[in-house]
Amino acid sequence: MNARNETVDQSIGDRMAHIGHAARASARELAKATPERKHAALTAAAAAIREHRGEILAANAQDMAAATARQLSKPMLDRLLLDAGRVESMAVSLEEIAALDDPIGQVIAAWERPNGLEIQRVRVPLGVIGIIYESRPNVTADAGALCLKSGNAVILRGGSESFASSTAIHGCLEKGLLQAGLPVEAIQMVPTKSRDAVGLILSGLDGCIDVIVPRGGKSLIARVQADARVPVIGHLEGLCHVYVHESADVDLATAVVLNSKMRRTGICGAAETLLIDRSALATHFPPIVEALSAAGCELRGDAEACAADSRIGPATEEDWTTEYLDTILSIRVVDGVEAAIGHIVRYGSGHTEAICAGDDAVVEKFFHDIDSAILLHNASTQYADGGEFGMGAEIGIATGRIHARGPVGAEQLTSYKYLVRGTGQVRP
Repeated sequence: MNARNETVDQSIGDRMAHIGHAARASARELAKATPERKHAALTAAAAAIREHRGEILAANAQDMAAATARQLSKPMLDRLLLDAGRVESMAVSLEEIAALDDPIGQVIAAWERPNGLEIQRVRVPLGVIGIIYESRPNVTADAGALCLKSGNAVILRGGSESFASSTAIHGCLEKGLLQAGLPVEAIQMVPTKSRDAVGLILSGLDGCIDVIVPRGGKSLIARVQADARVPVIGHLEGLCHVYVHESADVDLATAVVLNSKMRRTGICGAAETLLIDRSALATHFPPIVEALSAAGCELRGDAEACAADSRIGPATEEDWTTEYLDTILSIRVVDGVEAAIGHIVRYGSGHTEAICAGDDAVVEKFFHDIDSAILLHNASTQYADGGEFGMGAEIGIATGRIHARGPVGAEQLTSYKYLVRGTGQVRP
């Protein structure tokens, strides 16, 4: 390494160390903040986003131009794009998060022991959260707001492709904090595109970071899970399935499959595989294929699916394990719910699965036997979203089995402590 690189690396290290210690100090203040003050910060930030909409859109245009020149994929460009409607959605999301019940201090459980000790389990913040994400600049607003609501300081490291957009949005969050009298360092954004910053965050910044939440592509999340020295809340990929049972209403199943795949193909809740009952091939399959083809979706299927419609190309083994995030859908014909469950257990990522069926017993078996984070009946997989769950927003979908699972909202960004009240009890 040459002297110039050593200087640059040392500068980034010093800057990140300062960010970490400032976040730790802010976390102590934020943990004591009243619900009213956090509410005021969030509503002020929402107002700032509306006030500075033009600046945000100009910054996004700069990011989009650079991304287009780099020939990023269509799904990546869609995730990066902001328009007036998406900016307004960010502001609305902040207001919805502000309106949620404050999770901090909530009594989760309470009981009294025979010796008279009164015990409470009470929600507390996690502390300092590091969030590493790609492409989607709205994550800056959602993540900052959810961490603020849950009393956590946050260090945001957005993708280089969305740097200008995220910087503009972060400025609005800072305005909200200042207006409410909260420490501006409670929501910090890493001020460099250097990859060195990611490694420093994964190291935990000398104990200043308590948990990391990654949100992005498979390679990013795999790196975070492999290299992080602090706990990680996240998911590797969204291999989401829709299973159409013979008892499903044909029109309902067609609408659910089409929306699950095509509403937004670049999100982790988009369906990647359709499982169709062999007994439903003659009735349900033709309108589903017609709707998908008309919408411009490329279809890849097993031999039976290909034989049923000439518009379907052959699928390979790799297709069953591919998160396309694009207008491509793999199709497998299965012999009943057991076979559908078997396919999902073998190939699924534990994210989201949907079943279209009118037979309650089949639905209950599907729900009971599959252990993905989110299961839906007669509804699109694109509802795998914290906002749609009434959480205001979410940082991501967690597919692990420890602490948080499914949409990660404000409540999932908390831990708890025990409060024990006595009247002089001593242990014999």
